[in-house]
Formats: sequence, C-alpha cells, structure tokens
Amino acid sequence: MTFQDKVAIVTGSTRGIGKGIAAAFAKQGATVIVTGRSEESAQKTVSEIQQNGGTADYFVGDVTNGEIAQEITAKVLDKYNRIDILINNAGITKDNLLLRMSEDDFDDVIRINLKGVFNFTKVVAKVMLKAKQGSIINISSVIGITGNVGQANYAASKAGVIGFTKSVAKELASRGITVNAIAPGYIQTDMTAEMTDKAQSEILDKIPMNRLGAVDDIAKACLFLASEEANYITGQTLVIDGGMTI
Repeated sequence: MTFQDKVAIVTGSTRGIGKGIAAAFAKQGATVIVTGRSEESAQKTVSEIQQNGGTADYFVGDVTNGEIAQEITAKVLDKYNRIDILINNAGITKDNLLLRMSEDDFDDVIRINLKGVFNFTKVVAKVMLKAKQGSIINISSVIGITGNVGQANYAASKAGVIGFTKSVAKELASRGITVNAIAPGYIQTDMTAEMTDKAQSEILDKIPMNRLGAVDDIAKACLFLASEEANYITGQTLVIDGGMTI
C-alpha cells in the first residue's frame, strides 16, 4: 500500500488520533497537510514527520470557520496542485449531564465535530469532483452509535457525522469519490491516560478484547479506506472498538 505523490489533509492532526493518522500517511509516501489551532503544535508535528523521513506541511486555522477551510484548501492547491485524501478528525468533548449542560458547551461541540466536517468536505469535494477521484474519511465515534451518559452533545455530533457521511457518499459516488466514516471505541491517547485506574477498569470490562485500542489501529483503517483496495467501499461506518458494541 503506497500513497506516493498523493496529498492528504488531516484536520486536528497535532495530537492524538489525528497525529497518528498523519504520521501513517507520511510513512506510506503521502504529502501530509497538518492542520490545527496551535502553530507551535503544528510545527512540532511536521518536524517529527520530517525527522522520520516523511513529507509534511501545515496550515493553522479553525475548522468551524468556512472561510478558513476555503483558504487552507486554496493554499494547498496553490502549493501542491492536488488534494487526494481528506481525513476529518478535528473534535472536542465538553461533557456534562443534559440538565447541567450549557448552550455554549452544546454549540461548541456541534460546531467543531460536525460543522467542521461540513466545512472542509464542501470545499475539498469541489477539488475532487474536478479530478474525478478522491477519498474522504470522517472520524466519528462509537458514542455516536450507542450514546453515553453526560455526552449528549458529543453523541449528537458524532451521530451527525455518520448521517452526513452516508448522504455525501451518495452525492459523490458517481464521480469516483469514496466517503466513509470510522467510529473508534476507547483509544489509548493522552485523554484516556488521564483516566483513573477505576475508570479504565470499568471500560475494559465492556470490551471483549480486554484492552484499549491503539492510535495505529485507527490509522491503519484510514490507510485502507483511502487506498485503491477500498475503491468500491463508500457510505460505510467502520467500527473499531475491540467488540465493545457487539
């Protein structure tokens, strides 16, 4: 599997799952465009990729701003003349029980997790339509399928990503563009590392494989869905959760 001469944009790729996805595509020969809100973090990620022999660049911006999405896309096109892969990964959590959740906390999560996917997909899809090829992968969550106490905003945003994926897949399929979603379960990142031992134990009890997923598990799935081997797969949601939602 190689992505030589391909250009991949990965939103929210300065840490966690997004950073792992960016590194995986760079390792397979793609030119990776790192995006995030912190220039320092973006520079650090690009530097790490380059030190490992990969090719990467970065553009800083807020995914909730449609104009920023247009600007970043235009800059990538101006510099690299193509966009082959889009990974919509940027996301946040602002957890609370429904009766305690503020409107701002609800709106912020929807804006970043769902509207951000809309903003980048809309502008990048225009590029892919002209090229009559491309792969879009949206990072959802098992919480968007099962729901979770204290995460009504997050669950709504991630369920929305799945519905969005199915609709856009139908719109773009005839032009050779695949659109799929990945729904990770609990993945070992900085966020899960902050959980108490008790919380981690309770989660592991729900996972038949009895372990948290690795960032690499998600990155490898992205590589497959963006590859030629998956060019007849579209509109699907790939659940990667160790069997948690069986």
